[in-house]
Amino acid sequence: MKNVSNIDKIVRYVIAFILAAIAYKFQPELGIWYWALFIASIIVIATAMFNFCPIYRIFGISTCKLK
Repeated sequence: MKNVSNIDKIVRYVIAFILAAIAYKFQPELGIWYWALFIASIIVIATAMFNFCPIYRIFGISTCKLK
């Protein structure tokens, strides 16, 4: 079931890009946090691609407009 709207999807892509850019730019200084940021960006991209957020489902949230 879709629970992520198009605007939410765009915001998620932007956030994922920012997380990945920070992880790439500061890789030597971040250490293990590099992997945390990298994995977080992958999760955010996946939720945008599939239009589904499991956390939204748990809390009963949907950013999609009802028809």
